[in-house]
Amino acid sequence: MTPPMGKASAVTSHAKISAPAAASGAAHYRRIVLKLSGEALQGALGFGIDPHVLEDLARQIKEIKELGVQVTVVVGGGNIFRGLTTSSATGMERATADYMGMLATAINGLALQDALERIGVPTRVQTAIEIAKVAEPYIRRRAMRHLEKGRVVIFVGGIGSPFFTTDTTAALRAMEIGADVVLKATNVDGVYTDDPATNRQAKKFTTLSFSDMLKKGLKVMDATAVSLCLSSDVPIIVFDLHRPGNIKRAVCGEAVGTRVVNRP
Repeated sequence: MTPPMGKASAVTSHAKISAPAAASGAAHYRRIVLKLSGEALQGALGFGIDPHVLEDLARQIKEIKELGVQVTVVVGGGNIFRGLTTSSATGMERATADYMGMLATAINGLALQDALERIGVPTRVQTAIEIAKVAEPYIRRRAMRHLEKGRVVIFVGGIGSPFFTTDTTAALRAMEIGADVVLKATNVDGVYTDDPATNRQAKKFTTLSFSDMLKKGLKVMDATAVSLCLSSDVPIIVFDLHRPGNIKRAVCGEAVGTRVVNRP
């Protein structure tokens, strides 16, 4: 575990560990936000939570925590309920559908907490909407204190308001806690010029600027999340969650997926 940071430096510092990551396997980032989509948790089941995916994810998080990295996780809820899709398809009021989606993220967060604690990783779930019986309220200073004590913190409930995605939550929490990077774990191995599942000619970016990502309308993260990372100079790494060891590779500064930065 890394030494606790002083309160004054916890938000303003984005210093990276200086050891050469590729050669030594040392962590390149000290504090991260790992963004997981709900769909990533469903695995081959197509719905709900695949226990094998959950266990593998917990092991990977434990692995990077043992490098001294302070780990936070923002988890989506699309494997259980998708607010925007349901609202569009059924006419349900958008705000109601989004609140239901926030509750779905809490289910995923509790499942991940259980998987982590079963392998000895102390974990706290913090929620942006009040669910007092099962999770702490999100309090920025408390979250940072948990990190300093070596706990993983899982953020659920989005930002607590409808009409905002969990990608925006990840970007906002990264700014609030002074994270060095947002790691967006997806079902594809980076950002492409088009959907590689439907267009075999789509080309992958290894590095991309925030401004180009917005101009090209690339749909990996919503524009609000990208704009927040742009304004706070927090890089985003988009990579394939399902390739074993990719989370550690990203944390150690290896070339995985697509790196989105202010100036490539």
